[in-house]
Amino acid sequence: MIKLFVGLGNPGPEYEATRHNAGFWFMDTVSSDLKVTMVVDKNYHGLTARSALDATKTVWLLKPMTFMNLSGKSVAALARFFKLKPEEILVAHDELDLLPGQVKLKFGGGHAGHNGLRDIHAQLGTGDYWRLRLGIGHPGIKTEVSNWVLKKPSLEHRLAIDDCINRASLALPALTSGQFEKATLQIHTAAVPRPKPARKSEPQ
Repeated sequence: MIKLFVGLGNPGPEYEATRHNAGFWFMDTVSSDLKVTMVVDKNYHGLTARSALDATKTVWLLKPMTFMNLSGKSVAALARFFKLKPEEILVAHDELDLLPGQVKLKFGGGHAGHNGLRDIHAQLGTGDYWRLRLGIGHPGIKTEVSNWVLKKPSLEHRLAIDDCINRASLALPALTSGQFEKATLQIHTAAVPRPKPARKSEPQ
């Protein structure tokens, strides 16, 4: 089961609405859903919150304030103090290889060049943790990736990302109870738009 939810991003108002902060957007939704406020905790180099889901189950929320390249410093500090296993951690992050409107839950694997994941790999000593991959699309040119992730998405793309975040947040009960097949189904299944009711024909 997931005991620590992490969202990756960069601190500061200039980065708040950029694609690289999609993980932060997810954490904002999670903290709102759980009705907790994230506050600065220097021990873990980030914003944290704790939520007691029931008498026996507690989850932590974390937004590293270290800047993306040092995300692992924050994650490892909290995980080690509370003796959390890597497989009990979920990291939400922006994903170039998925289009806006796409979201995937994944366990383990490489970091695919993502600087935040790269540092988490290094600090935890393993890649065996869960990831929530929030699609932001790719600029199409490798040399433009750095500029792409640090720019704001279009309104259409932001709404598509927000839809994915809202869908993923509905899987929180399944994730925190270790029902990963159920969580995967919930997260990967896009909502089907309801058909509009047929208009009644005007009387002749």
